[in-house]
Amino acid sequence: MTPEPCPICAKHRGDGPLVGPVLHEDRLVVASLRADGPPGYAFVETRRHVGGLEDLTPDEAAALGRTTSGLARALAAVLPVERVHTFVAGLGVDHLHQHVYVRPRGTPADVPWWPPAPSALALDASTLAVRLRAQLS
Repeated sequence: MTPEPCPICAKHRGDGPLVGPVLHEDRLVVASLRADGPPGYAFVETRRHVGGLEDLTPDEAAALGRTTSGLARALAAVLPVERVHTFVAGLGVDHLHQHVYVRPRGTPADVPWWPPAPSALALDASTLAVRLRAQLS
């Protein structure tokens, strides 16, 4: 699945093309904005290299859930959203990473849940990161 070395492990070291603004980090998980994505697209990843939800320790599962729900609340507080979506696919990179992204308010009903709706959100990544960190703290 994932070519070695793991691109998410590299990201956590600050290396590679996946590095985006970090929103939250602790000893178990890291939350960051997607480096090349639309505003309001983020990831929550385990620090430990694990492949899927079934590999999590109870503490990692709790941290993943707590961080993901906190990030969803922060996105909804900072951006004009209709809904915050999340999913774990694990098809391309064998390191658990949860996608968390917004559906902007006013997205036409015929736009599906995936891929993320084209965004009319006018915040640059650094401004958005500052506002999200404030909500998460």
